[in-house]
Parts: sequence; structure tokens; C-alpha cells
Amino acid sequence: MGHVHYHVRDVEAHKTFWVALGAKPVKFGTTDAMKFPELLIFLTKAEANGSTEGSVVSHVAFKVPDLAPVREALLNAGQKIVSPGMVHTPEGDAVELFNGNTENVKFIPDPGHGDVAAHRHSQRMTMPIATHHIHLYLPEGADDQARDWYVRMFGAVPGIRFRYKAADLPGMTMNFLGQPDAKAPTKGRTLDHIGFEIRGLEAFCKTLEGKGVKFAVPFKKQPDGLASAFLTDPWGTFIELTEGLNGL
Repeated sequence: MGHVHYHVRDVEAHKTFWVALGAKPVKFGTTDAMKFPELLIFLTKAEANGSTEGSVVSHVAFKVPDLAPVREALLNAGQKIVSPGMVHTPEGDAVELFNGNTENVKFIPDPGHGDVAAHRHSQRMTMPIATHHIHLYLPEGADDQARDWYVRMFGAVPGIRFRYKAADLPGMTMNFLGQPDAKAPTKGRTLDHIGFEIRGLEAFCKTLEGKGVKFAVPFKKQPDGLASAFLTDPWGTFIELTEGLNGL
């Protein structure tokens, strides 16, 4: 999928949390990153103005073959388990955990958008941990609009996950849920932004501009070859587009 970038006060405490969950510590320049099979978690030391509580991005979710040893590893590392399927990072960001072989993890594509049986969430888990979804909390009635936006802008597959409107991307499903109260944009919070890895990013950015997307930070290629651009979705999710992180 790409990455999720957290701004945290205590990088080492967060590294302990993500290692207990199954990540491998790596470095990207001077920035600490936690590597999962389909996702990078970046950790930058910084003050934030809030956690995922009250943010448009409510939580990131992973699936595992068996929850029991994962919960045990987290407890042994001194981490707090809120409920059997929900844990919190050291600064209170919600992370959801699923048994990956249960029915409620399955994504059902809309008719004409793929074979349900062939979909990755319908296949039995072979990895110790895998990404599952990012859950956006939106104004009531906006879940359809958000799903359509991610389908139109990123080529996601529209469908349903459990009882939620969803848009499936390689390595991650975006889930959408309407809420009665307004949620804050992600930028400046602990979970500051999410990131999608793109092939042919410069051309892709031009395509998005043609669809009316305004970039907060336009396409730029660094001397080390990494290219990036930033935008915000209509509901306040700050998104980085990258090309070159998949080799990390």
C-alpha cells in the first residue's frame, strides 16, 4: 500500500509497540520506520495536537492468523490492550486487530468488479501479520461519496467490508463510516498522514490534477530518487503519494 506516518513524542516507546506487533525496525535516512509485509510505519519525533480519537482517520487495522499470541506479545512488551480486538499505541492511537480467517475480514466487491473467491481477504492467511484496512469516520451520508472518490482517483475496487462501504487498494482496504459529529483533519495529529506508493508518480499527479485535485505539495523528485507529492482528500485525510519506497 505504502505507509502511515506518525508524529510522536517518544519514538523508542513506539518502536517497542510496533515490534511487539510484528514489525521489523528499519531506517529511511534518519527517520525510523517499522516494516510490515505490505506497509511501512514512519515515526517522527514531534508534538501533535491530538491522537486518532476525534480524527477523520479513526484507526489502522491488521489481521493475524491467531490473536492470542499477538495479545501475549503486546502484554509482555508492556502494551495496553483495550479490548480483544483493539490496542492503543503509547500515545493513544487506535490499532485494530482481526483474526484473519474469520468472515468479518472479507471484502465483497460490487457486482462486476471482481470475483469474491479470488479476493485477497477471502484467502487463508499464510503470513504472521498483514494489513487489513484504514477506517475513515466521515459526516453522515458521506460514506458513498468517499468510496466513489477513492475509486475515481486511485482506481480502487468498490464494495462492502462487513457492514461498511469500502474501496479496496493493493495492500489496504479503505473503510468508510458516517458519524454524527465532525472529525478533525489528520494533518498535525499523531497519525499525520497516510501514503500510497505509485508507479509513474509524475504522470499520475498530472492525471489527478486533470480530475480537479489540488496538491498541497506538488510532485518533487529528490536526489536519492524518491519522488513524492501531498494532497488532502475532501474529508481531511492528508495523503502522501510516493514512488521509490517499495525498495525499502
